[in-house]
Amino acid sequence: MMQICLRIYGREGQHHQGHLLSDWLLSSARQLGVAGGTVLRASAGFGRHGLHEDTFFELGGELPVIVELILTEAQAETVLALCAEQKLHLFYTQYPVTAGVTG
Repeated sequence: MMQICLRIYGREGQHHQGHLLSDWLLSSARQLGVAGGTVLRASAGFGRHGLHEDTFFELGGELPVIVELILTEAQAETVLALCAEQKLHLFYTQYPVTAGVTG
């Protein structure tokens, strides 16, 4: 089945409405009927907030996280609209994927 992979990038210690941003995104997506999502923690990354690496001296809460959702195009538009409505300035990527279940 053709769907959309929506990846939203943030930082592990980033909060929104008193919750970790990644938890808030997963909860919001679930309420919108998205079947599932995953949070991936990176060991290193760079972008508009500079370079962050998983080292002994790294400050906690600054490593990149990716919230990945596989959803319909309409659901992706709804999630992005919700983020805009909440004034969240998050980098994201989206691309078509073929999704299914084995067996």
